[in-house]
Amino acid sequence: MQVPVDNDVFQFAKLIAAEAATLTLDWFQSHDLKVDIKPDNTEVTDADKAVEEYLRKAISKEFPDDTIIGEESESFSGKTERQWIIDPIDGTASFARGVPLFSSLLAMFDDSGPAIGIIHLPALDEFIAAGRGVGVSSSQPNTSVSSVENISNSCISSSSFDVPWWPESSLLKIAASGAKTRTWGDGYGYFLVATGRIEAMIDPSLYTYDVAPMLTIIPESGGRISSWDGKTELKDKIGWVATNGLIHDDLLTILNS
Repeated sequence: MQVPVDNDVFQFAKLIAAEAATLTLDWFQSHDLKVDIKPDNTEVTDADKAVEEYLRKAISKEFPDDTIIGEESESFSGKTERQWIIDPIDGTASFARGVPLFSSLLAMFDDSGPAIGIIHLPALDEFIAAGRGVGVSSSQPNTSVSSVENISNSCISSSSFDVPWWPESSLLKIAASGAKTRTWGDGYGYFLVATGRIEAMIDPSLYTYDVAPMLTIIPESGGRISSWDGKTELKDKIGWVATNGLIHDDLLTILNS
């Protein structure tokens, strides 16, 4: 039986996630934004570092014994079962180029698994926040997945359809499925699934902080999320599929055949 997340913790998470998202706008479309390249060849800005630092301090002040995992700094190993996972700006490539489809992500896991997931789209003034067993709140009037039942009538998005990031055989099968394909990428794509605008978001490889919030958001919105092999264990650098649930098994068959 699902154990609901503590409401006080959920409300705290929603508060700091909203504040962090607002903070990103201090740098967005700034002409003097500093962009560096990390060892994995992805971009990082002063905004990424500042927003993550804000969230780390806020969590540490409220829950000093909780573990904190972030994209831009070393993990802090706490003494409790709670783990906070931060991606201060998901879609830094968009952010750095003044494109408003970046997001700010926050997740919390506890001894019962995924507990809180929050996506903010600061430049669009949109958000979705889900707590295990307590439902979803959002800027959108619809907080549930779509009712499309077959792939051919679906819209499928990915952060990129480039080869070799996508296995070529899987990509060709998705292209031949009849579905519309788009690259509404990063956290924005998962937001679209959760709010019923598209049917699936597929990424061949993600870090844990890219996908952690989705393990609460998608199920609480009525959908399904799994790795390409159908599992839900949070791991680095594996593929993930988030859907309305109705086309999930068929997509997994296509991806793995």
